Amino acid sequence: MVSIIKLHAAKSVSSRAVTLGVSGLIGLSFLSGCADDDMQKSVPKTTDAETLYNYGVDSLHAGKYRLASAEFESLQQNFPYSGYTGNAELLEGYSYYLLGEYALSVQQLERYLQLHPTSPDAAYAYYLRALCYYERIGIVSRDQLGTLEAMDALQEVITRFPQSSYARDAQLKIDLCRDHLAGKEMLVGRFYEREKDYQAALGRYQRVVQDFQTTNHVPEALERIVEVSLRLGLVDEARQNAAILGYNYPDSKWYRFAYNKLKNHHLLTKKTRKPGVKSTRKQKNLAAASQKAVSTKTDDIAAVTIPPIGSQHAQIPVKNTAHQAQQVSTLPPSSKQMPDEKNNGGFFSFLDPVGDFFSDMWNKIF
Repeated sequence: MVSIIKLHAAKSVSSRAVTLGVSGLIGLSFLSGCADDDMQKSVPKTTDAETLYNYGVDSLHAGKYRLASAEFESLQQNFPYSGYTGNAELLEGYSYYLLGEYALSVQQLERYLQLHPTSPDAAYAYYLRALCYYERIGIVSRDQLGTLEAMDALQEVITRFPQSSYARDAQLKIDLCRDHLAGKEMLVGRFYEREKDYQAALGRYQRVVQDFQTTNHVPEALERIVEVSLRLGLVDEARQNAAILGYNYPDSKWYRFAYNKLKNHHLLTKKTRKPGVKSTRKQKNLAAASQKAVSTKTDDIAAVTIPPIGSQHAQIPVKNTAHQAQQVSTLPPSSKQMPDEKNNGGFFSFLDPVGDFFSDMWNKIF
């Protein structure tokens, strides 16, 4: 009898837990549905496409990105042939970007590009799409499929619009993606080295030197090639890579480490460059060029500032990401007036890598 009571009690508790779990899921779905309904209800009902469009712009400037996306979506549904519909499609994707909902943003931007493949604002759409992939890049220790997707999207910007400022910024981000991939190779190489799998580690370090020559991981990769080569008894390879390291990075701490390793193994020769010794003029120029290619790359890059369109509003900065870099200011379209003669085509086509251009242009338009 006792065991039956216990079993019945256990079943009751389990049944109650399942009931509560199902009820919780239903409750969450109900709340989510209510939130969507509330958002739709908050979209102003108007028969005027321009008014609804400006409502969306105002919501963007107020930081109400969810409401803005709903308003732009409503405009597309209710006024599909309006002159504002194209911009609404584009700014809906921008709203999702600001919300951090990058998959939705990509979906909306790809829809825009399918409907308007020859739009003057296509460059902006491709660039914003690439930024969505770029924002989703994971940390170095994770799978780097997202990094490869970002590189493909950024390369498409460069291929389609090679003379644009978007292309220049895309190239910078591609370089940083490559630095990210090189960092992953170094991470795996260090792991193999700790596990004393020196041949596997050597392969990873060599790939960094061969495939990612302009990244800031090259000096360490060369030093570690020296290290594992000595462990494998590859004396000539150790000397050769130490010489390359000293030739290009004579002041680097990694060359000091490599030099000391050669010294400890009694492998120094009269031709071995001492750490910190400057090259001849010709060597110095070559080394400076190589060093410049690496030193101009950084792990930190900032989000590009993409202010939305609007009437009499100030710039809305895009949120900062985990990266910091040169800013590119992008002025989206105006619902009131076309830009001046500096505009080469689309509303989104004029950029300023310095960032000061935005304020001047905004004042000219409004």
